[in-house]
Amino acid sequence: AALPPPVRLAGVPVAPVERALADAVAGAGACDAEDVRRLLTEAVRAGHCEPGAVVRELSAAKVLGRPAVVGAVDALLAEGRAAAEGRLYAMVREHGLPEPLWNVELRLPGGPELGGVDAYWPDLAVAVELDTRAPRFGAPEPERRGGNRGAGRTDDPQWSAYAAKRERLERLGITVVHLTPRKLREATEQQATVVRTALMAAGDQEPAAYVMVLPR
Repeated sequence: AALPPPVRLAGVPVAPVERALADAVAGAGACDAEDVRRLLTEAVRAGHCEPGAVVRELSAAKVLGRPAVVGAVDALLAEGRAAAEGRLYAMVREHGLPEPLWNVELRLPGGPELGGVDAYWPDLAVAVELDTRAPRFGAPEPERRGGNRGAGRTDDPQWSAYAAKRERLERLGITVVHLTPRKLREATEQQATVVRTALMAAGDQEPAAYVMVLPR
Protein backbone atom coordinates (compact mmCIF):
# COMPACT_ATOMS: atom_id res chain seq x y z
CA ALA A 1 0.00 0.00 0.00
CA ALA A 2 2.94 2.33 0.65
CA LEU A 3 5.31 2.86 -2.24
CA PRO A 4 9.01 3.01 -1.32
CA PRO A 5 11.29 5.87 -2.35
CA PRO A 6 12.47 4.81 -5.81
CA VAL A 7 16.00 4.00 -6.88
CA ARG A 8 16.77 5.02 -10.46
CA LEU A 9 18.50 2.57 -12.76
CA ALA A 10 19.22 3.92 -16.26
CA GLY A 11 16.59 6.57 -15.56
CA VAL A 12 13.89 4.06 -14.61
CA PRO A 13 12.44 4.30 -11.07
CA VAL A 14 12.51 0.90 -9.37
CA ALA A 15 12.00 -0.41 -5.85
CA PRO A 16 15.10 -0.73 -3.63
CA VAL A 17 16.41 -4.29 -3.57
CA GLU A 18 15.41 -4.94 0.04
CA ARG A 19 11.82 -3.83 -0.69
CA ALA A 20 11.70 -5.96 -3.84
CA LEU A 21 12.83 -8.98 -1.83
CA ALA A 22 10.19 -8.41 0.85
CA ASP A 23 7.47 -7.99 -1.77
CA ALA A 24 8.59 -11.18 -3.51
CA VAL A 25 8.51 -13.17 -0.27
CA ALA A 26 5.16 -11.66 0.81
CA GLY A 27 3.59 -12.43 -2.55
CA ALA A 28 4.85 -15.97 -2.70
CA GLY A 29 2.46 -17.34 -0.06
CA ALA A 30 3.49 -20.70 1.39
CA CYS A 31 6.75 -20.81 -0.55
CA ASP A 32 9.61 -23.25 -0.08
CA ALA A 33 11.99 -22.35 2.77
CA GLU A 34 15.05 -23.17 0.65
CA ASP A 35 13.86 -20.83 -2.11
CA VAL A 36 13.41 -17.99 0.37
CA ARG A 37 16.82 -18.61 1.95
CA ARG A 38 18.52 -18.64 -1.45
CA LEU A 39 16.70 -15.52 -2.62
CA LEU A 40 17.72 -13.49 0.44
CA THR A 41 21.28 -14.73 0.91
CA GLU A 42 22.25 -14.40 -2.76
CA ALA A 43 21.11 -10.76 -2.79
CA VAL A 44 23.38 -10.04 0.19
CA ARG A 45 26.27 -12.14 -1.12
CA ALA A 46 26.23 -10.25 -4.40
CA GLY A 47 26.43 -6.93 -2.55
CA HIS A 48 23.01 -5.60 -3.57
CA CYS A 49 21.80 -4.85 -0.03
CA GLU A 50 22.52 -5.26 3.68
CA PRO A 51 20.83 -7.84 5.93
CA GLY A 52 19.48 -5.25 8.37
CA ALA A 53 17.58 -3.42 5.63
CA VAL A 54 16.09 -6.70 4.37
CA VAL A 55 14.93 -7.75 7.85
CA ARG A 56 13.30 -4.38 8.42
CA GLU A 57 11.38 -4.68 5.15
CA LEU A 58 10.35 -8.25 5.96
CA SER A 59 9.10 -6.99 9.32
CA ALA A 60 7.14 -4.17 7.69
CA ALA A 61 5.59 -6.72 5.32
CA LYS A 62 4.59 -8.84 8.37
CA VAL A 63 6.17 -12.02 7.03
CA LEU A 64 8.91 -12.61 9.63
CA GLY A 65 6.76 -15.16 11.43
CA ARG A 66 6.30 -17.40 8.40
CA PRO A 67 8.02 -20.78 8.79
CA ALA A 68 9.79 -20.34 5.46
CA VAL A 69 11.22 -16.98 6.57
CA VAL A 70 12.33 -17.71 10.15
CA GLY A 71 15.27 -19.94 9.21
CA ALA A 72 16.12 -17.81 6.20
CA VAL A 73 16.74 -14.77 8.41
CA ASP A 74 19.44 -16.61 10.40
CA ALA A 75 21.14 -17.62 7.14
CA LEU A 76 20.77 -14.04 5.87
CA LEU A 77 22.51 -12.56 8.91
CA ALA A 78 25.32 -15.14 8.68
CA GLU A 79 25.77 -14.33 5.00
CA GLY A 80 25.89 -10.63 5.79
CA ARG A 81 28.60 -11.22 8.40
CA ALA A 82 30.70 -13.24 5.93
CA ALA A 83 30.29 -10.61 3.22
CA ALA A 84 31.31 -7.80 5.57
CA GLU A 85 34.41 -9.70 6.68
CA GLY A 86 35.34 -10.29 3.04
CA ARG A 87 35.06 -6.57 2.31
CA LEU A 88 37.20 -5.77 5.33
CA TYR A 89 39.94 -8.18 4.18
CA ALA A 90 39.82 -6.68 0.69
CA MET A 91 39.92 -3.11 2.00
CA VAL A 92 43.07 -3.75 4.04
CA ARG A 93 44.90 -5.38 1.13
CA GLU A 94 43.71 -3.20 -1.74
CA HIS A 95 44.43 0.06 0.10
CA GLY A 96 47.88 -0.94 1.32
CA LEU A 97 47.14 -1.06 5.03
CA PRO A 98 49.48 -3.15 7.20
CA GLU A 99 48.26 -6.69 7.75
CA PRO A 100 46.54 -7.07 11.14
CA LEU A 101 45.82 -10.12 13.25
CA TRP A 102 42.39 -11.25 12.07
CA ASN A 103 39.43 -12.23 14.23
CA VAL A 104 41.06 -12.39 17.66
CA GLU A 105 40.06 -12.30 21.31
CA LEU A 106 41.72 -9.81 23.67
CA ARG A 107 42.22 -10.39 27.38
CA LEU A 108 44.28 -9.07 30.25
CA PRO A 109 47.08 -11.40 31.44
CA GLY A 110 45.55 -13.50 34.19
CA GLY A 111 42.43 -11.40 33.99
CA PRO A 112 39.05 -11.35 32.31
CA GLU A 113 38.31 -11.49 28.60
CA LEU A 114 37.99 -8.07 27.00
CA GLY A 115 36.05 -9.26 23.96
CA GLY A 116 36.68 -10.17 20.35
CA VAL A 117 37.62 -7.83 17.50
CA ASP A 118 37.70 -8.40 13.77
CA ALA A 119 41.19 -6.98 13.19
CA TYR A 120 43.95 -5.94 15.58
CA TRP A 121 47.33 -4.25 15.10
CA PRO A 122 49.14 -5.18 18.35
CA ASP A 123 52.16 -2.92 17.82
CA LEU A 124 49.87 0.10 17.51
CA ALA A 125 47.02 -1.06 19.78
CA VAL A 126 44.37 -0.38 17.14
CA ALA A 127 41.33 -2.62 16.71
CA VAL A 128 38.58 -2.73 14.08
CA GLU A 129 35.13 -4.01 14.96
CA LEU A 130 32.35 -4.68 12.46
CA ASP A 131 28.84 -3.78 13.57
CA THR A 132 26.94 -6.85 12.36
CA ARG A 133 24.32 -6.91 15.09
CA ALA A 134 21.02 -8.53 14.30
CA PRO A 135 18.69 -5.57 13.69
CA ARG A 136 15.81 -4.79 15.97
CA PHE A 137 12.83 -5.63 13.80
CA GLY A 138 11.14 -2.52 12.53
CA ALA A 139 13.79 -0.13 13.87
CA PRO A 140 15.14 2.58 11.57
CA GLU A 141 18.67 2.23 10.30
CA PRO A 142 21.12 3.82 12.78
CA GLU A 143 23.15 5.43 9.99
CA ARG A 144 20.11 7.35 8.75
CA ARG A 145 18.94 8.73 12.06
CA GLY A 146 21.38 11.60 12.16
CA GLY A 147 22.55 13.23 15.33
CA ASN A 148 25.32 12.00 17.58
CA ARG A 149 26.81 8.55 17.29
CA GLY A 150 24.79 6.13 19.35
CA ALA A 151 21.77 8.44 19.71
CA GLY A 152 18.57 6.49 20.27
CA ARG A 153 20.40 3.21 20.87
CA THR A 154 20.26 3.07 24.64
CA ASP A 155 17.40 0.54 24.51
CA ASP A 156 19.36 -1.84 22.27
CA PRO A 157 21.11 -4.50 24.41
CA GLN A 158 23.46 -5.43 21.58
CA TRP A 159 24.55 -1.81 21.10
CA SER A 160 25.01 -1.44 24.85
CA ALA A 161 27.34 -4.47 24.82
CA TYR A 162 29.31 -2.99 21.90
CA ALA A 163 29.64 0.34 23.69
CA ALA A 164 30.71 -1.27 26.98
CA LYS A 165 33.40 -3.32 25.25
CA ARG A 166 34.68 -0.30 23.37
CA GLU A 167 34.87 1.70 26.60
CA ARG A 168 36.84 -1.09 28.33
CA LEU A 169 39.35 -1.28 25.49
CA GLU A 170 39.78 2.47 25.19
CA ARG A 171 40.44 2.76 28.95
CA LEU A 172 43.41 0.44 28.32
CA GLY A 173 44.71 2.71 25.56
CA ILE A 174 43.41 0.63 22.64
CA THR A 175 41.89 2.61 19.76
CA VAL A 176 38.70 0.98 18.48
CA VAL A 177 37.50 1.78 14.95
CA HIS A 178 33.84 0.93 14.49
CA LEU A 179 32.82 0.09 10.89
CA THR A 180 29.44 -0.88 9.47
CA PRO A 181 28.89 -3.30 6.56
CA ARG A 182 26.97 -0.66 4.66
CA LYS A 183 29.79 1.87 4.81
CA LEU A 184 32.32 -0.79 3.83
CA ARG A 185 30.22 -1.56 0.77
CA GLU A 186 29.38 2.00 -0.26
CA ALA A 187 32.45 3.99 0.87
CA THR A 188 35.39 1.59 1.03
CA GLU A 189 38.05 4.19 0.31
CA GLN A 190 36.69 6.51 3.00
CA GLN A 191 36.71 3.69 5.56
CA ALA A 192 40.28 2.78 4.61
CA THR A 193 41.25 6.39 5.29
CA VAL A 194 39.57 6.23 8.70
CA VAL A 195 41.57 3.12 9.63
CA ARG A 196 44.83 4.52 8.22
CA THR A 197 44.35 7.73 10.22
CA ALA A 198 43.83 5.72 13.41
CA LEU A 199 47.00 3.72 12.75
CA MET A 200 49.04 6.85 12.12
CA ALA A 201 47.68 8.63 15.19
CA ALA A 202 48.41 5.63 17.41
CA GLY A 203 52.14 6.30 17.18
CA ASP A 204 51.70 9.62 19.00
CA GLN A 205 49.71 8.19 21.91
CA GLU A 206 50.78 6.80 25.26
CA PRO A 207 51.65 3.08 25.12
CA ALA A 208 48.62 0.89 25.69
CA ALA A 209 48.32 -1.67 28.48
CA TYR A 210 49.67 -5.11 27.64
CA VAL A 211 46.93 -7.46 26.49
CA MET A 212 47.01 -11.07 25.36
CA VAL A 213 45.82 -11.82 21.82
CA LEU A 214 44.17 -15.20 21.27
CA PRO A 215 42.48 -16.81 18.24
CA ARG A 216 38.70 -16.45 18.30
